[in-house]
Amino acid sequence: MARARYEPSEQPQARLSDGTIARIVSSGFTSGYELEVDGTPQSHVDLDDPTYLSFEYVARMGAVIDRLRMPGQPLTAVHLGAGALTIPRYVETTRPGSRQQVIELEQALVDLVREHLPLPRGASVRMRIGDAREGLGRLPSGLLGQVDLLVSDVFAGAQTPAHLTTVEFYTAAARLLAADGVLLVNVADGAGLTFARRQVATVQAVLPHVIVLAEVQTLKGRRFGNLVIAASASPLPTDWLPRLMAAGPHPAKVAQGAELDEFTRGARPATDADATPSPKPAASVFER
Repeated sequence: MARARYEPSEQPQARLSDGTIARIVSSGFTSGYELEVDGTPQSHVDLDDPTYLSFEYVARMGAVIDRLRMPGQPLTAVHLGAGALTIPRYVETTRPGSRQQVIELEQALVDLVREHLPLPRGASVRMRIGDAREGLGRLPSGLLGQVDLLVSDVFAGAQTPAHLTTVEFYTAAARLLAADGVLLVNVADGAGLTFARRQVATVQAVLPHVIVLAEVQTLKGRRFGNLVIAASASPLPTDWLPRLMAAGPHPAKVAQGAELDEFTRGARPATDADATPSPKPAASVFER
């Protein structure tokens, strides 16, 4: 059914622990709503069609998720960072019966989303409040080695915190994965891709099979954008690649093998001793 649009004076909002404001706004380009934090778009949700993934990097994540196990088969999933719960909604809709856990630092953000962008009735999504890295250690022990999908998409404002970018962090996360489970990481970077190259090298130090999905110009380091890292302890099926390319958004690029080795040449994995946050984008990146 049609949903009401929020006028600027009516936008639901909440103040987060760092003083920034999270608000829900009507999407200016598509149907549905966007969650903004400190003016930075974080998530898009279409309540009438949770399979519609507006943000390009989220659509690329969805294309990978579609190829996990058999289509429609329930998954065990863990999400680090809630946003507007776009991916949990997608998994719930495309793979009914999935068991999902979400770790989010901000209770106020979770309350805002739950009230104004509610999950589908009956969705099996458990919300846990706390730091994503600390929360990994508090998940039920029965999840160790059982998770089909682990999504890391954590931002404080427009940046990923340094402690969620390291070998130590990814090692702790990888312990949850099933033998053929897949880790998906959203990486935001700009010209030169120094941070992204280091992130790929860091994930490769933990999980041996890695591909990267991005828009062509972003992968070439010519503009600020999002890259999706997909990684696993098991080989990622080669038949994924043409399907991922065809799934778009276009122009799409999937980097693997020798191309990825060249991409990370000279990049040193990040550790707790020397990690940095992701670069902060210029304000113009998010101008409407």
